[in-house]
This record gives sequence, C-alpha cells and structure tokens, in this order.
Amino acid sequence: MTDENLTRDEQAKDEREEVYYQGSPSLWGYVGKLLVCGLLALGTAIGCFALTPYGWYIPLLGVLAATALIVIPVLLVRSTRYRVTSYRIDFERGLLSKSIDTLELWHVEDIKFHQTFLNRLLGIGQITVISGDDTTPELVLQSIPQPRPVFDAMKQRIITVKRQRGVIKIDAG
Repeated sequence: MTDENLTRDEQAKDEREEVYYQGSPSLWGYVGKLLVCGLLALGTAIGCFALTPYGWYIPLLGVLAATALIVIPVLLVRSTRYRVTSYRIDFERGLLSKSIDTLELWHVEDIKFHQTFLNRLLGIGQITVISGDDTTPELVLQSIPQPRPVFDAMKQRIITVKRQRGVIKIDAG
C-alpha cells in the first residue's frame, strides 16, 4: 500500500508521536551501588560519633556526610530521564545543569535487549541502541521498568520509520 492509498486518518495517526516510555531508570537497577553507599554512610556516621569527645560539631558533620552519601546517588539516578517515542529517543541527564541528546529512530542500526536473572525478578532490563548518529553511536537505556514491551515497540517502529524515510541498508559484502 502506497502513501497515496492511505486515508487522511491513517496518515494523521501515523504522524502523531506516540510515547512508549518516559521516566527515570528504576532504582532497583542500582541497588548494589546504593547498598555500598548506605554502608559507607553508616560507617561515616559511626566513626564521627566516636569522635564526639573532640567536638560537638564532628557528629553533625558525620550525619551531613552520611546523608549526602545516600541522597546524592539517588538524585543522580533520578536526574537521568529517558523518553522513547515513535520517532525519537531523548536522553536527559544532569543534576544542576541539563544535557539532552536526541536520537532519531531512522538512525538506529540495531537494538539489543539484556536482562539478567535478578533483573527479570525485579522487572527491569537494559536496551542498547546502536546507531549511525555521529553524536550518539551507542545509547544504553539502563534499568527500564517492564522493558520488553518497550523493546518490541521500538523494534517495530524502527522498521516503519525507515520505510517511511526510504532508508535502505546496503551490505558491502
């Protein structure tokens, strides 16, 4: 079926940008790192309270440092955002300053799905996007909640977008 044969409703529906996933990586994917930070925070607090005889402010500094050791990693994970739509992937990161990279789906050459046994139990996974884009040749979407439907939708949509743009792959072999 060519574009001339499509009705206006079908063309309008195809041109609307549909969001497949929008959000931050799941904290479950960083549970190991967060546990290490928590243990460091606990050790810092205990160590500083042991130094109480040397000044009242030392335990206070210890509590502030322990809080920072817990809060900063969580904020760093939450400051990363992904938005996967029917035409592009936006990757936003930054705590105080923001950077946003956009990868158009027609640039995508391959996508990979990875999920460890623990990830399967936690309902998270990783999608790696390999593209011909100069600024983003590889984009790893980490700790995506319920990743399989997102992966399947992206896989189908990449084929559709490439067909719409007339992108064809030529093997040099």
